[in-house]
Amino acid sequence: MYLEQLSVFVENRVSRINDVLLTLKKNNINVLSLSLADTSEYGLLRLIVDQPETGRSVLKEEGFSAMLTKVLGVKIPNAVGTLQAILAMLGEAGRNVEYMYVLSNRREFSAIVIKTDEPEKAAELLVKNGVELVKAEEVECIGA
Repeated sequence: MYLEQLSVFVENRVSRINDVLLTLKKNNINVLSLSLADTSEYGLLRLIVDQPETGRSVLKEEGFSAMLTKVLGVKIPNAVGTLQAILAMLGEAGRNVEYMYVLSNRREFSAIVIKTDEPEKAAELLVKNGVELVKAEEVECIGA
């Protein structure tokens, strides 16, 4: 029901993101989707990878600050207003969306990653209302 998002704090300097991605590459970990937010001093790199636990471990071994976070992969039908309806549903139930970004996908569906204040309650609400969530095993083959 949930996806494990790998979050990495990186210094805002040349090649630091490359260092993260090179570490993952060397350990045969595939990046399926990512988002980067930055400030003048550091960046927060959020990734969906095919081996989240291993990714966290190898990054920590290389000195990166890395953690796993539960997020929801939400399938979005290709129709006007669908994303707005999902966000309205969460808002009306008092669920705060902290951030979201596009999840790489096959052509069978579009998907986004959503981090909410209470992922269990948000997932229950969405499923109850007919919104399909991305399963972890589906992410592993996305982009194949």
